[in-house]
Amino acid sequence: MTSGSPSITLKNLQQCRGDVTLPGSKSIANRALLMAALCVDGQKTTLTNVLRSDDTERMLEALSELGVIIDVASDSETTMTVTGCGGHWPKQPQVLDLGNAGTAMRPLLAVLSATLHDTACVLTGDARMQERPVQALVDALRAGGTQLNCLQHEGYPPIEVQGGLQGGMLSIDGSASSQYISAMLMALPLLTQDSVLQLTGTVVSWPYIELTLAMLKRFGIEVHRICRQEFLIPGQQTYQSPGEYWVEGDASAASYWLAAAALGGGPLTVHGVGSESIQGDVKFADYLADMGAEVIIEAHSITVKRGELRALDADLNAIPDAAMTFATLALFASGTTHIRNIANWRIKETDRLEAMATELRKVGAHVVETEDAIAVTPPDEINHAEIATYNDHRMAMSFALLGFSRTGVTILDPKCCSKTYPSFFDEFCAITQSS
Repeated sequence: MTSGSPSITLKNLQQCRGDVTLPGSKSIANRALLMAALCVDGQKTTLTNVLRSDDTERMLEALSELGVIIDVASDSETTMTVTGCGGHWPKQPQVLDLGNAGTAMRPLLAVLSATLHDTACVLTGDARMQERPVQALVDALRAGGTQLNCLQHEGYPPIEVQGGLQGGMLSIDGSASSQYISAMLMALPLLTQDSVLQLTGTVVSWPYIELTLAMLKRFGIEVHRICRQEFLIPGQQTYQSPGEYWVEGDASAASYWLAAAALGGGPLTVHGVGSESIQGDVKFADYLADMGAEVIIEAHSITVKRGELRALDADLNAIPDAAMTFATLALFASGTTHIRNIANWRIKETDRLEAMATELRKVGAHVVETEDAIAVTPPDEINHAEIATYNDHRMAMSFALLGFSRTGVTILDPKCCSKTYPSFFDEFCAITQSS
């Protein structure tokens, strides 16, 4: 096992056992930071186990530029107290640069549409963010009266927002990203009027919508479900601080550890997620058990032991991030693994369907890529390859599993994991033992 700045090589790993404590969830952390900022003026919320990564730093920077007071604890950078401003931003920045943080871009676009008055703010990001579409969210906000101007390409950042969102009957296409829906659900309670939000299309990643609803409830917001794809959101609501809010562990990140334990024998216990998690990606453990691993799920932990793995054939639309781990785990399973209904991989940090197919073929796998699915048949022996990561943290972490092959793997730019899990490879190298 060797590591360095430009790449890391993992080879012939034999064991993966012990205990891992997950960093806080990026999705929960960025939602919690924004909800805490929206609480009644002067109310304080203490957030604990906040992930410190590229994505959360972008949200923290944006809120600070809007004038939100955020005090980080002197003895723990993952504990911070946010003072609410009720959506009346003390500062009016002209530009907010959100990097490649979709969990900052989408909700801020909607919330600023509801809270800005007589001023404009440009939301922008890095080169990849400017390739990630938000057309469905733009359409919904414009239909609700928001003044939005896409400055370079229609439906993509950078976007100038000037507020003006009104309640009433609104609809949004949920077939591309659940983040658009979560963004609307966070913004609409701030309006004067009541709103009915209708979801159109085949909604992806439903668990993330459920996560948002659960968090809104904790912050005192009422959302009434009329039917599965229609919500009534009363207006004139105010976010209320729960006082303290613990950010549970990142369930998507848990997938790499659970898969590694299935390959490395375990027992490995992952702490921070379990049966009481509000994240849909904990379902990864159930699918892993279906593949043949021995899995024990407790309230706030999951333990995995080795099993003889067989191929998976599943619709993983609900857990697209964790689904990536199955694509590389497929190389160690008997048969052909089919991962279905994952078209939204294409609008993530990279086109993950194309990227995954390309890199899996490098190691000898037979791969069939369609518009919304991937099928992976393992080779007789995995070839060593240098894996490009496309500045995508999940590509890097997923391919760490190939370290359990005899020939091993070299992963380029492992530092891209700083987006959500800066210490991943240090921890991975520490807990796996090579012969």
